[in-house]
Amino acid sequence: MASTLEVPISGAQIPKVQKSIPFYKRGSLPWIVTIAYLVIMLLLPISALLTKSISVGPAEFWRIATSPVALSAYDVTFVTSLAAGLINGVMGTLVVWVLVRYEFPGRKLMDAAVDLPFALPTAVAGLVLATVYSDKGWIGQLFAPFGIKIAFTRLGVLVAMIFISLPFIVRTLQPVLQEMEKEAEEAAWALGATDRQTFLKVILPPLIPPMLTGVALGFSRAVGEYGSVILVSSAIPFKDLIAPVLIFQRLEAYDYAGATVIGTVLLLISLVMLFVINALQQWGRRYAAK
Repeated sequence: MASTLEVPISGAQIPKVQKSIPFYKRGSLPWIVTIAYLVIMLLLPISALLTKSISVGPAEFWRIATSPVALSAYDVTFVTSLAAGLINGVMGTLVVWVLVRYEFPGRKLMDAAVDLPFALPTAVAGLVLATVYSDKGWIGQLFAPFGIKIAFTRLGVLVAMIFISLPFIVRTLQPVLQEMEKEAEEAAWALGATDRQTFLKVILPPLIPPMLTGVALGFSRAVGEYGSVILVSSAIPFKDLIAPVLIFQRLEAYDYAGATVIGTVLLLISLVMLFVINALQQWGRRYAAK
């Protein structure tokens, strides 16, 4: 039986460990293009907005930002956007469940229809919603006898925000639910778990992080919506006036300082709420990992 010949390795033969190369030297062109693109598309516009709004002075900034009309617009914008996101969080999950777990005629057509708010111009969406939900529209006339007015009210703003933010919830949840293995559900049923226990303990935890992500995306989209809301609302202060429409009204009146101040407040509040939602997403991931 042949013996194994061991060859000693000298110190000179041991490969040297190469030092790590800084990220900006591994390929400078992609790094430079990325930074330049982000600076031009994000940092410069935001810096211009902040600079213009600060130039009015602290006292004037506070007066414009806390005016009664502005406070009412913030309330309509953020509260309604959050309500639209939460409603879509529940109903969007139901839509995804039906699209993924059920086979029925027209399922592909329904799946494609979810993307209509992406492809449809917002002005067209607003026109359609205002027509359908008006007092004489197909849906609005059903509520009119009960004294419920949808179009040209805050309720109409909510409907428009739900319409334009639904795809974000559905498209975020759908791939996660499609990739979930049914063996875990079958194992839970085999161990005696009820359908409710299986949903709450097996199915729901992995869905919480993408659900929160979809709510965050839908909320962000609803906060900045203008085209559909302007047509389905009356844009009356203290009623259904949203902040983006208020900014446009200030621009039409050549009040550039007021428009930039309200835009800055809108930006800051959106960032704070997104940080809160991101914290909830991290909590959801930890909850799903348990």
